[in-house]
Amino acid sequence: MAQRQTPDAAAGTTAEPGGTRLGQGPGRLLLWFYGVFTVAALSRSIVQISTKFSDAPLAYLLSLAAGVVYAVITVALWRGGEQARKVALVSCSAELLGVIAVGVLTLADSSAFPDQTVWSDFGVGYVFLPLILPVMGLLWLRRAGRPESGTPEGAAPRP
Repeated sequence: MAQRQTPDAAAGTTAEPGGTRLGQGPGRLLLWFYGVFTVAALSRSIVQISTKFSDAPLAYLLSLAAGVVYAVITVALWRGGEQARKVALVSCSAELLGVIAVGVLTLADSSAFPDQTVWSDFGVGYVFLPLILPVMGLLWLRRAGRPESGTPEGAAPRP
């Protein structure tokens, strides 16, 4: 049986019965940050790849990958619903693993990264937000997947 989604006319998002809207409340702040990071990471990487790719191809491709992950999370938070929440959970987990892996690699062998990536040194160039955002995103997505208080599991929330 398909789950019914209820549209939220003001925000253009949908909420699963018994769950919180992804792009509402703290999710709205996450949505904003991920939107900004999408534009920043993608535009930076596109300029770097198109103008000086041979200088640091790995770093620029990693920044492009970060931008794509940010874009996927942004769209998932904006769309809302259970399927989007699952996509965002997987993407935030991949982002966190990427930040940690690239952070460790840039500290262990900085010569492999002649130029900074979004995730270099755990996101130090972005005030560690690349490390903080996926943690906050995972916490929000976990909370957003729970039924509203007073609503039985699987039941539709009260209007």
